[in-house]
Order: sequence, then structure tokens, then C-alpha cells
Amino acid sequence: MTIHSIQGGEIQMSPSKYSRLIHFLQEDLAISTASLAVALRRREQDPGPLPMILWQYGLITLEQLEQIYDWLETA
Repeated sequence: MTIHSIQGGEIQMSPSKYSRLIHFLQEDLAISTASLAVALRRREQDPGPLPMILWQYGLITLEQLEQIYDWLETA
């Protein structure tokens, strides 16, 4: 697992960790495929961390956002 910080504060993660993150979002937090699709489309237009985009667009709660960042720290 490698996370790199790049210009603008965006976080890059390995493809395997990204896949695990998507699985965590769908299975553990019950984020719908449609919500993830919306966030990924928004991310293409306005790059940023996926968890923050999900939260900014009201697709997850603040509590879920905290759970995601806790998961990212330990994954």
C-alpha cells in the first residue's frame, strides 16, 4: 500500500487499496453504486479526495466521513 500526496493536496493510492476502499464504501457503509457514480463524475470535473466529494454532495454523513478516514488510516 502506497499513498502519495501530490499537488493540490490530492491523495493517490494504489489500485488495490482503491478497490478495497470502494468495497468498504459499498459493503460496510452501504453507499449505493449510484452515489459512487455521482461522486466519481464530480471528481472528474473538480478533482479532490473521494470521501470529501461524497460528503460535500450530501451522499454520506459526517459520521461516515470519519469512518472512511479511520479506515484509510488503518488499511
